[in-house]
Amino acid sequence: MDIETTSLYFYPDFEEPCQKIDVKHTASRLLPPLYSLVFIFGFVGNALVFLVLIRCKKLKSMTDIYLLNLAISDLLFIITLPFWAHYAADQWIFGDDLCKALTGIYHIGFFGGIFFIILLTIDRYLAIVHAVFALKARTVTFGILTSVITWVVAVFASLPEFIFTKSQKEGMQHTCSPHFPVEQFSAWKNFQTLKMNLLGLVLPLLVMIICYSRIINRLLRCRNEKKKHKAVRLIFVIMIIYFLFWAPYNIVLLLSTFQAFFGLDNCDGSKRLDRAMQITETLGMTHCCINPVIYAFVGEKFRRYLSTFFRKYIVRRFCKHCPIFHGETLDRVSSTYTRSTGEQDVSTGL
Repeated sequence: MDIETTSLYFYPDFEEPCQKIDVKHTASRLLPPLYSLVFIFGFVGNALVFLVLIRCKKLKSMTDIYLLNLAISDLLFIITLPFWAHYAADQWIFGDDLCKALTGIYHIGFFGGIFFIILLTIDRYLAIVHAVFALKARTVTFGILTSVITWVVAVFASLPEFIFTKSQKEGMQHTCSPHFPVEQFSAWKNFQTLKMNLLGLVLPLLVMIICYSRIINRLLRCRNEKKKHKAVRLIFVIMIIYFLFWAPYNIVLLLSTFQAFFGLDNCDGSKRLDRAMQITETLGMTHCCINPVIYAFVGEKFRRYLSTFFRKYIVRRFCKHCPIFHGETLDRVSSTYTRSTGEQDVSTGL
């Protein structure tokens, strides 16, 4: 992440120097508070999902495994934000090793989050469209195996960012940004942009459209009208939210990389793209705050587990003698689990 332009790449050289002091000044005021808000809400939400899955649900299904890994991916992504917030406000002061490590963690969390959203979509598709096959395929063991493979793929997808990013002094300030080989600069820059667009937008949307269209077709034949409409609404919300949060960033990234093709290879055009990148990249980041709401908290059973978690591990620590919090036990909530459904709430897919 290059806070100097709030993009992942350098902009082309201009015939005359293009001063971007005003862009940097805007970033120093705008990005730190926004990154801080994303960090607070994203960390709390994903940490709650992580704790509830570990302490209460006990990872009984493949869905639980994917939700846990999605929360871990978002947490990896989120823990780097305080460093980027400081970088946006001042300069990079954390050295080359942390520059590489945090950039790698940021992108591993980014790609991991996307891949586990894809796996959750496929998991929901199997559970609803191929319910009989799902009883054999959707096991905890298979969930763990596919999760390990997914993390390996996320690491490989993040290798270019880790390898080419470094910290160095540019002018009066230290930066943390990608530095591709001069002779292959354009090729690597184009490759990185296309990779981000294909893996970060095209692939997940393609999987969502294919899987959710089949799910909707199956749900339309469902006799339970209330659950059918609830599930269809949720499906559209998932796709629309993902598109609204990540499509603007990917579009601006394409325009930024291929400035000459779009007639934006001038100083004013570059500045406008920089400001657009500041806004759209931050918007995309906030999606990690929405993930716990969409994929966990909307499920009725998950909400009951969350309520139990608060009563057992939070409220009782501060109000041990309050009888109102002792009425419902974890066993009562756990009794809602049925082996035939694998904890899959058909109305929400969770």
